[in-house]
Amino acid sequence: MKFDTPLKLDDILRIIGNHVVVKGDRNVFITGINEIHSAEEGNLSFVDSPKYYERVLNSVAGVVLINKKVDVPEGKTILISEDPLEDFLKIARHFVHFHPQKEMINPTAKIGKGTIIQPGVFIGENVVIGENCLIHANVTIYADTIIGNHVIIHSGSVIGGDAYYFQKRSEGWKKLDSCGRTVIEDYVDIGCNVTIDKGVSGDTFIGEGTKFDNLVQVGHDTHIGKHCLICSQCGISGCTYISDEFIAWGKSSVNKDLYIAPRTTLLALSALDKNIPEEGAVLFGTPASDARSKWKEMAYAKKLPELFAAFEQMKNELAELKKGK
Repeated sequence: MKFDTPLKLDDILRIIGNHVVVKGDRNVFITGINEIHSAEEGNLSFVDSPKYYERVLNSVAGVVLINKKVDVPEGKTILISEDPLEDFLKIARHFVHFHPQKEMINPTAKIGKGTIIQPGVFIGENVVIGENCLIHANVTIYADTIIGNHVIIHSGSVIGGDAYYFQKRSEGWKKLDSCGRTVIEDYVDIGCNVTIDKGVSGDTFIGEGTKFDNLVQVGHDTHIGKHCLICSQCGISGCTYISDEFIAWGKSSVNKDLYIAPRTTLLALSALDKNIPEEGAVLFGTPASDARSKWKEMAYAKKLPELFAAFEQMKNELAELKKGK
């Protein structure tokens, strides 16, 4: 989330409270807040898991909320807190507020020339929809969503719902409030009952010319490139970067926090759980791997009963030979 104007550290400390310990430059200016995966220069980010200490300390974030005493890396300001997540949420809640809405289309929404809004469409505050779009009946577009030109969204789809992001606490699951956006470029087609979640602190992004079939789920802060095809009943988890011309055939899934190179194809009924650094890969299976190799494995697997029977026969024949000695 980007602030309208950069804030001084003292402004942030007034929001969080005086319980944090400051190490490093107190004269720093903060341009916004973001999680590790989407942090930019001048941002404040947080970390409360040893798994991610090194990653956030080496990121471009200028200010880091952390629950451990650490040396201050060059160019960074460290805020030591017992509960970095809670302090991060205090900042988010200070700037982002839910406003109940009585109208189906919020007066602050901007809708471009030639765009058709069918009956029953809900459009939240500060939504921007470009020119010559077609939004079919019963679509829901949450606040702060940005939609380009020539976009088609079919009935039942929900754009910009909250991220599915919870942290385990002793008292139960603590929700990380969503303060990001959903950004959709030009010439995107979205089928029926598609759900695209907003970013937790950054943007969920859909590139120009990408096409979604019905019943697709896209998680928070995911980047989907240009001219991708996402077929029916696919699920894409949060914080994944999908490059241009990706194809996911029906009922396939992509795990969180991955990188997928351009022109990757994920065949139907497959589940991808690792980075794909090479362009043009064709993947199949669960977990997904090179399709040709996976098909060979399946062919060999079919022969296992026959091979096992032959092995048993050879073992019995060897036993008979030993008895004859």
